[in-house]
Amino acid sequence: MPEALFFDTLRQGLWVAVLMSAPILGIALAVGLAIGLLQALTSIQEMTLTFVPKMAAMLGVFWVSMSFMSLTLGRYFTDTLLPIVEGF
Repeated sequence: MPEALFFDTLRQGLWVAVLMSAPILGIALAVGLAIGLLQALTSIQEMTLTFVPKMAAMLGVFWVSMSFMSLTLGRYFTDTLLPIVEGF
């Protein structure tokens, strides 16, 4: 495998990983920020108050975006990895 092809495939794989994780990480950031702001405003320092809503929101976003993640990973596999495997 040529070095340029290897690095291009690796770059595309990392970009696919970023695209797949962006919805979950984005909602975790937003919910964490909102709960942190709520805790700072009300002076409630409960550890589970940040964990439970963040996990619930992440689970909901994962459930909603499963088809997007599957299609993105499947497209990467069929468009990028299969031609490489078939070529060698």
